[in-house]
Amino acid sequence: MTALPSALRAPVDAPHVLDRCRELVRPALVEAVARMHPWVGEMAAYSFGWCEVGGAPAVASGGKGVRQALAVLGAEAAGAPGRAGVPAAVAVELVHTFSLLHDDIMDGDAARRRRPTVWKAYGTGPAVLAGDALFALAVETLAAAPAGPQAVRVLSVALGDLVRGQADDLLFASRPWTGPDRVRPEEYRAMAEHKTGSLLGCAAALGALLGGAAPSVVDALDRAGRHLGIAFQTVDDVLAIWGDPAVTGKPVHGDLRERKKTFPVLAALDSDGPGARRLAALLAAGGDPEEAAALIDALGGRSAAMAEARHHITAAETALAEAALETEAVDELRSLLGYLVRRDV
Repeated sequence: MTALPSALRAPVDAPHVLDRCRELVRPALVEAVARMHPWVGEMAAYSFGWCEVGGAPAVASGGKGVRQALAVLGAEAAGAPGRAGVPAAVAVELVHTFSLLHDDIMDGDAARRRRPTVWKAYGTGPAVLAGDALFALAVETLAAAPAGPQAVRVLSVALGDLVRGQADDLLFASRPWTGPDRVRPEEYRAMAEHKTGSLLGCAAALGALLGGAAPSVVDALDRAGRHLGIAFQTVDDVLAIWGDPAVTGKPVHGDLRERKKTFPVLAALDSDGPGARRLAALLAAGGDPEEAAALIDALGGRSAAMAEARHHITAAETALAEAALETEAVDELRSLLGYLVRRDV
């Protein structure tokens, strides 16, 4: 069938795309979790927002399902039906949830999506066990899919990058705010690609791989997802300082209170001059977060972060344009790119 010119196609609604992909993936994800040990499976279901502690159905909803959507759209972009990407969507969602369980423990985060994190609700040891079980289930799910061995290799590369990014993120906390050993924006960019972008790229690439795409298409979707990850993380950094708590579920200036070295902070510090030195002294002393936020804004940290996000969205769109992809799936992928960066900033 000949595709309609872009000017004649109906605009794509990104939330509808996310809903459609979640509905396609949900039965397989539920079936996979049902194969787990009942206690571990309950913790997994709690982490997905499906139940409360003890197993009662939950009122809370889970996340947006971005990685699930990327896997389904990756398959469709390769010309395959979306269901071909479902095993990839399940595997990547399981890995993502595993990484969040362990990440919350490492960061000491007590809440996620307005509920206690798994380690707070069940204990640290059980949360580690649940994370390990989710990882094992992800590998099992992907190994059983078509092109399983190759798909597991793609996932392994992404996991290696994710661990590298998490290690760098943890090490950033011990580095100084000023001087030659301070964290530079380019280092943070590399960390964000590894920690956030690797799994987004993996989701799209695995969907395409299971959809029978050529290696060049798989690589293009991986690149697009990695650029999306940097943009996504940078926008998260902006929201963590200036976002509306009613929307983000996090306290205003939360990252500043925790003295995290996020992109807006690093860009502001990189501006040099008296303002940057005042900001560094304020952060080092754990000073007033509101004053720090105003300084970061005045020094161009917020605008630099949003420019960074836009740059990587453009790079992601370029990667999509360079591959021979199905037009409708590309339109839906592009709609997600814009939607995820516009999140109330």
